Amino acid sequence: MLLEAFGSFLQMLYLGMLVLAVVALIFAATAREDAYRAADKQKKSFWLIILGITVFVNLIIPILFLQIAGVIASIVFMVDVRPAIKAVTGGGGGRGGSSSDGPYGPYNGGR
Repeated sequence: MLLEAFGSFLQMLYLGMLVLAVVALIFAATAREDAYRAADKQKKSFWLIILGITVFVNLIIPILFLQIAGVIASIVFMVDVRPAIKAVTGGGGGRGGSSSDGPYGPYNGGR
């Protein structure tokens, strides 16, 4: 019974790694090429290749070492590259306003 639970845990872990890699690949593919350069990150083609290999490894070659390397690459993309690209393209927040806005409206310097 314990081995069955561990087996289903590993299957869920593999599925989670695959979903993370696919989501990162979709985000990498939909971002503009010039946003990567403006954010001072690697080229779009670099991230598409790395994340594409990650998806391939998760689907076809279930070697844990390669899957862990792919998860690290996916996490780096999602935590570092994607927010930088969103900041460059203006896709952050969703509220609008300027950078001087506080939680209750614009900050006017005490005037």
